[in-house]
Order: sequence, then structure tokens, then C-alpha cells
Amino acid sequence: MKEAVYISGAPSAGPDLQELLGLVARGDQDAFAKVYDAVSGPVLGLVRSVLRDPAQSEEVAQEVLVEVWRTAPRFRASRGSAMNWVLTLAHRRAVDRVRSAEASAAREHRAALLDRTTAFDQVTEQVESRLEREQVRRCVRTLSELQRQSVTLAYYRGLTYREVSELLSVPLGTIKTRLRDGLIRLRDCLGVSA
Repeated sequence: MKEAVYISGAPSAGPDLQELLGLVARGDQDAFAKVYDAVSGPVLGLVRSVLRDPAQSEEVAQEVLVEVWRTAPRFRASRGSAMNWVLTLAHRRAVDRVRSAEASAAREHRAALLDRTTAFDQVTEQVESRLEREQVRRCVRTLSELQRQSVTLAYYRGLTYREVSELLSVPLGTIKTRLRDGLIRLRDCLGVSA
């Protein structure tokens, strides 16, 4: 039968965990071996209760013990017991692993959804484009002759307002008014909101 582990710090023979962590902070490998023996079981148990996967639990427990070796100088006895400090490291690392796995699953889910998007349908695009062109032609036919000429020259031939004015021999202000009125009628005919 295994010996019970007391988180609250039941007395044990030899140096206590707090003293051992002090020695580990100074690089004492023998002290770390004793710390390892004292905390590896509780660390693995805590990590396994969070992760539920034995393989990942062992991996995370190993990471925690390496972290104990590297960060032993950060331990402060005034903030709590050595066992609680180690178990806090273990809990944080286990929760980080769960969050990482959840984020990875969410990324994969989003990527899978992107793969399901419909491919570009060239036939549908051509039909929609043809219908839109026909609607524009129908709306252009509703313009007055002067508006149609101005819109056609400015937007289909790419002439400037001034060039349209000179070509039609009409004052620039009149061309601007015709274009504005024509575009308003087109917008209304096409059902486009301003």
C-alpha cells in the first residue's frame, strides 16, 4: 500500500520540501532527486485529473518537474507551502494544455468549415453578370436622350465632364446636372440604396 501524501505539510523525516527547494534553487541535484520523489506522484495525479489522458498527463508532469528545477529560486515560503507551489505549477500547466488543445480543435474546425465552402461557380457568375447588364441597359433606356448621351460618354467611354461638355457643345454645369439627374434615376431604377 502506498504512503498517503499530505498537501498541508505533515512532518516527514529528513529535510522538508521547503528546505530541499532552497537547495534545488542553488543547483543541488541530489536535493532535486528527493523533491522529485516527493512530488512526482501528487503532480501526476493532479495533472491526470485535469487532462484525463495518461500519455499527455505524463508529458505535462515531466514538464512541471523540469519547471520546478528551473524556477526553484522563485519559490517563496512566505506565500505558501512548497507542495502547494509545485501543485500550482502543475495545475496551471495542465490547464494551459487543455486550453491549447481546445484552441487547436477550434482552429481545425474553422479550417474544416472553410474547406466546405462552395467552389466558384463560373456558369452562375456568368448568368448573374448577364442579368445585371440587362437590368442596367433597361434602366439606361428610361433616361432622357440628353441624360443617356451624357452618362454613356462619361461612364462607358470614360470621358471627363469637361470633355463631354465640349463634345456635346453644352455648358459644363448643364452636363453635371444631366449626369447627376441621370445617375439618380439609374440608382432608383436599379434599386440601389444611397
